[in-house]
Amino acid sequence: MSLTPDLSDLSRLYQTEFVRSARAVGVLWAVCTLCFAIIQVVVLVQPSWVGTTERHHQGAGPAPPSGTLGLFEVCLESDWPVPECRGSLATLSPLPSFQSVAVLVGVSLWAVWTSVLCLCLFRFCSAATVYKICAWLQLTAGFCLALACLLFPDSWESPEMRALCGDSVGSFSSGNCSVHWAYILALLGVLDAAILATLAFVLANRQDALLPPDSKEVTTGLLMSA
Repeated sequence: MSLTPDLSDLSRLYQTEFVRSARAVGVLWAVCTLCFAIIQVVVLVQPSWVGTTERHHQGAGPAPPSGTLGLFEVCLESDWPVPECRGSLATLSPLPSFQSVAVLVGVSLWAVWTSVLCLCLFRFCSAATVYKICAWLQLTAGFCLALACLLFPDSWESPEMRALCGDSVGSFSSGNCSVHWAYILALLGVLDAAILATLAFVLANRQDALLPPDSKEVTTGLLMSA
């Protein structure tokens, strides 16, 4: 009979420590999700997916163009500090050759920002349910972004790429250009989405499996409560 209070205290201590650690990991996961959403916006709008490589021009002819290219704009270097950009970023009209890539990145952006908005559901729903919803949204975002990264090199044989990178461009051949930081950031975003989705599934499963059966209902909504 004397063991009952000790077991009760141990269960209460276990619950407190679990909620505290799960809350810390959940906050870190939420912050990383928000950072991933911001990265998605940068990847979509920046004209730095492909850029010309530095090379010395020899001969009497005009120098080849130098600049960068994105999903919406082509920016060429000029005598002014600001490059001269051609495109329709203001109207969100992607370049004709990269429309499918822009749509996939847009769907990925929608999915990850929806997962950010779903963080508000911690006040109204079970934490495990919210984690699972966000995990599937992040998996969708990562899949669409990965597909966009695969389709982008296949679209290099386009008039915009030929004008910037020369006639030697082709599918998966960038000619006189190379991939720039926005494309690399998109690749890192795929890895980030996979890690965040996996962590969300782990948090959801731990929320259901590791708590004592008599205290599961107590922790509903505690992860995001003050």
